[in-house]
Amino acid sequence: MKRFIVAVLAAFSFVYAMGLGNRSAQNMKKLMNAEFAISEFYVDSVNGEKLVEDAIRGMLDKLDPHSSYTTADETRELQQPLQGKFSGIGISFNMKQDTLYVISLIAGGPSERVGMLPGDRIVTVNDSVVAGVKMTTNDIRKRLMGPKGTLVNVGVKRPGEKDMIHFGITRDEIPIYSVDAAYMADPKTGYIRISRFAESTGEEFAEAFNKLKKKGMTQLILDLSDNGGGYLNTAVELANTFLRAGETIVYTEGNRSPRYDAVANGKGGYKDGKLVVLVNQYSASASEILAGAVQDWDRGVVVGRRTFGKGLVQRPFTFEDGSMMRLTTARYYTPSGRCIQKPYKMGEKADYAKDVYNRYKDGELQHADSIHVADSLKYTTLKNERIIYGGGGIIPDVFVPIDTTEYSDYYGKLNTKGVFIQYTLGYIDKNRDSLKAKYKDVNEFDAGFKVSDEMIQDLISQGEKAGVKYNEEQYKISKNVIDYILKSLVARDVFDQEAFTIIYNKRNDLLKEGLRVINDDKLYNSLLKSTE
Repeated sequence: MKRFIVAVLAAFSFVYAMGLGNRSAQNMKKLMNAEFAISEFYVDSVNGEKLVEDAIRGMLDKLDPHSSYTTADETRELQQPLQGKFSGIGISFNMKQDTLYVISLIAGGPSERVGMLPGDRIVTVNDSVVAGVKMTTNDIRKRLMGPKGTLVNVGVKRPGEKDMIHFGITRDEIPIYSVDAAYMADPKTGYIRISRFAESTGEEFAEAFNKLKKKGMTQLILDLSDNGGGYLNTAVELANTFLRAGETIVYTEGNRSPRYDAVANGKGGYKDGKLVVLVNQYSASASEILAGAVQDWDRGVVVGRRTFGKGLVQRPFTFEDGSMMRLTTARYYTPSGRCIQKPYKMGEKADYAKDVYNRYKDGELQHADSIHVADSLKYTTLKNERIIYGGGGIIPDVFVPIDTTEYSDYYGKLNTKGVFIQYTLGYIDKNRDSLKAKYKDVNEFDAGFKVSDEMIQDLISQGEKAGVKYNEEQYKISKNVIDYILKSLVARDVFDQEAFTIIYNKRNDLLKEGLRVINDDKLYNSLLKSTE
């Protein structure tokens, strides 16, 4: 109770400091009186601290999908991917109504490697139910974290999937890097992949960019696919690399938040060369700010699929105990005036979470003409007056459909059961020294290493032990992708995450299209010309 009174008094001070007047003060008094009455007169004993937290969550649940409350432990968990390193399964999560929601995945981490996705609900951990049992975040964290190399079995409910998905995840130390790869995709094209916008991203990007310039880079492909965002300031810093002095990068505005413009200072080091930005349905927030600025100023070509559409600004309110409320206070707008945020209904977060699945079901991820936009949301770019559209997310200049032709249930089960990871760990344990001796770098590895029939048979056996029954017909459908995943994972464990990206990018349709666009001067220039 004492803690609650302190919190309310602090809230009163905040109310008056913000000049919100008597009405808000009366509401705060009403809330305090309700908590006091429950604590003092309710028939059973109650946890006053939890009452307050539930009240905060209850209020936020009636608002937009991105306003949220996190306890002190949850706050630290969410901030770790942007600030440091930790070991575990490599996810950021939040609790809502006793359900653990996966917020984001650490690029290259154990959970991403087995196929977990943002929006998944973790239901079981090592056969213990963690959903709907009022388990604390610390209890769940203890179950998910553990010594490096140990296995944790996780049961996940995914929106749109009828049955629960089971993952076998090998715990690992999670390196927190935001630039996953930087290499020459061809003799003149540099490729840089950014997985998140963290504190160190600007410095990492500058180092990668300068490295590629020394290797002869004259044009750049920036890969923001699957990048869920991060710090706004970092996105602004990177956008400044490409834009000229005085050009708006993004602006924010809300009912009680006056318009604020972030503007390029003209000191960027790549304002003229050809630029392609790769995005997909999981590119969100800061990624959309950068892609939108590039598109609005006709600075480069955006290639991929419509981005997520997360354009709400959260202001953090930190409480004395380290817990935090992230309250939406404004919206992000691209320089042309497009609102990045996709439509939502207040308080209906469940439907909002299914949006990407609904896009797949409706055919948007497979067909460009399935993206429905209203004429009222038509805008034009700021230099060449090309037609672009608002309505949520950034619609690319060049659409790349998602490829499902090599997907099979057999492949999916191998992936979700963690069989690829388990097999690769054993293979590397036996062959690491010989592989390092045989291949000096990833290029030699790419040219010389082949997935053998013996490796496939061992993988099949590993799958059988994990309960994945071999299906020859489905294996033939997925053979190529299975080979590439094995080869990519071996490269990662022999070399590093960049090696994984280099190998796997051989079959990356977004990159293939990006290279086609950037190497065809006529096509590249035509995409940036007025469509009127």
